Amino acid sequence: MPVKNRFAELQAEITEWRRDIHAHPEILFDTHRTSALVAAKLKEFGCDEVVTGIGRTGVVGVIKGKSDRSGKVIGLRADMDALPIEEATGLDYASQTPGAMHACGHDGHTAMLLGAAKYLAETRNFDGTAVVIFQPAEEGGGGGKEMCDDGMMKRFNIHEVYGMHNWPGKPVGSFAIRSGPFFAATDVFDIHFKGLGGHAAKPQETVDPTVMAAQAVLALQTIASRNADPVDRIVVSVTSFETSSKAFNVIPQSVQIKGTVRTMSAEMRDLAERRINEICNGIAGTFGGNAEVEYVRGYPVMENHPEQTDFAIEVAKSISGDCEEAPLVMGGEDFAFMLEERPGAYILVGNGDTAMVHHPEYNFNDEAIPAGCSWFAEVVEKRLPAG
Repeated sequence: MPVKNRFAELQAEITEWRRDIHAHPEILFDTHRTSALVAAKLKEFGCDEVVTGIGRTGVVGVIKGKSDRSGKVIGLRADMDALPIEEATGLDYASQTPGAMHACGHDGHTAMLLGAAKYLAETRNFDGTAVVIFQPAEEGGGGGKEMCDDGMMKRFNIHEVYGMHNWPGKPVGSFAIRSGPFFAATDVFDIHFKGLGGHAAKPQETVDPTVMAAQAVLALQTIASRNADPVDRIVVSVTSFETSSKAFNVIPQSVQIKGTVRTMSAEMRDLAERRINEICNGIAGTFGGNAEVEYVRGYPVMENHPEQTDFAIEVAKSISGDCEEAPLVMGGEDFAFMLEERPGAYILVGNGDTAMVHHPEYNFNDEAIPAGCSWFAEVVEKRLPAG
């Protein structure tokens, strides 16, 4: 694989960084140790500016090229946070924090971008400025939005932004990407069905919210099967069902159901929210009760920009010789917020035959480091050629 020789030389060192981060996972915005490590490394590399505390615990490093005739600024982003999962890998560098682990490879993303930053600060073989972005709270906290809301794009004059995620099941160091909608919008719902509880032997004296909720679980599936166009992608999943009573002989006063909605367009998102309200309120009314529906919009659809996607493919092919079209992913990704503010692209790099992300036996594959670092660095050098 024609990766940059410097990253082959640096692989052992970058691997050490990655495994240190892996052993000390931090969740959501509590990435204090990781953020401090990243900031210290960027200063050690000689970045022209290192700023902490963006988006609460985010870190940004600025690396200026040998010249700046273009005036262009390219942003490169990695996520730093871990997941609330108990690690089961048995590795000698496994998590030392009970109930937390790097089960999605953000330790690898951070290490690869640090490796690229070290190389770019050493060589500066580009015309313009590279901004390396280390983001907290990708796993449900919206850290990307927080960094954007802090004015990051304007403050550092970022023109384009690029990100990467490892992908188990793809050959190590290979790449995949798609233009347009790529990762789904991620919304959640929390619904309380309320009736009149009583003795289970006298159901006629009650208004049973269990029946309402059970009907709703089934009826919500008709949003995908009967309301959405079959060519549109939508997932409605009820993931929790809990009554206010745990007794065998009590009809409860209330039942709570929770779940998630995944969509690939604004139209489907609006449809899902409207129909969830209509279905749950209609069912509750039919059985003489009522429903309180809370629908919370999370990450928007992550959409790659066409020109930047074509460029990302060009860079990937220069490293691995090929770049596949990636499938649509119904998982969420808060890089979407950055792509709403600036044009850019998000690519997948192969992690090999490993456990899937979010699994307690998952581990980032260190053999992917040279390819990932090379892609980050080549994005800058090819988009901002020294000329």
